Amino acid sequence: MPEGDVLRRAAAHLDRALAGQRLVRADLRWPTAATVDLRGRTVLGTRPYGKHLLTRFDDGRTLHTHLRMDGTWRVVPSSDRRAAARAPQVRAVLAVERWTAVGYQLGMLDVVPTSAEPTLLGHLGPDVLDGDFDDTPGVPWAGPPVLDLPTPGIDEAVRRWHAQGGRPVGEVLLDQRVVAGLGTIFMAESLFARGWWPWARADAVDDAAAVLRAGRALLRASVATGRPDAAVYGREGRTCPRCGARVARDDIGVAPTQRQVYWCPGCQVRGRG
Repeated sequence: MPEGDVLRRAAAHLDRALAGQRLVRADLRWPTAATVDLRGRTVLGTRPYGKHLLTRFDDGRTLHTHLRMDGTWRVVPSSDRRAAARAPQVRAVLAVERWTAVGYQLGMLDVVPTSAEPTLLGHLGPDVLDGDFDDTPGVPWAGPPVLDLPTPGIDEAVRRWHAQGGRPVGEVLLDQRVVAGLGTIFMAESLFARGWWPWARADAVDDAAAVLRAGRALLRASVATGRPDAAVYGREGRTCPRCGARVARDDIGVAPTQRQVYWCPGCQVRGRG
């Protein structure tokens, strides 16, 4: 499931294949971008932000893509038959002499001026993986920042968090307008790490920064070495590794956008009424 860690790995994969090279083929199979011609442009790099990817070119344009639930970018040798990208699920093809990047089942695609990136993504909160999110090591990325936040990212995220009032904390962590990059997996794991009940009031959480740092640490570990074994996510009915109770699964949020949440009734008791 694509969360901030997957986007970071995808961007690094695209950079290794394309950055600094001229496109010999570009095919955008998207209604609003089908006539855009990127051939001959040099790829400056791909910048992840939250769950978004920004592939920048030397002519001042950016290809913006979002994986949503099922999207993926795959890189294959340009000489490989897979580089033909004939599958109906293909939404974008970017090829240099040696490598071809194929975007499958992308959930969002548009081409915008690079200068418009802040307008495009300005509704998002701070990226929990950005290098300047707080004073712990982040995941550095070359190129200009996407959003120029006036304060350190974690301070802004905490401010937005507490502005949510009595909204359940699990919902708040999934709201990309509060903090970008967390999804259902790392929402559940972050709350478990700090012992918070997913339906606790956001404004009652006295260590919001610690919860965010827990999520950041888990995502960083995933970027570096792959996703670690989950403590609660996907473990309904199995034993909690901390207290031995049975992990539960429920829904959080309001239909039709509610999401699954996994939690331990035995030890996630902070904020529980």
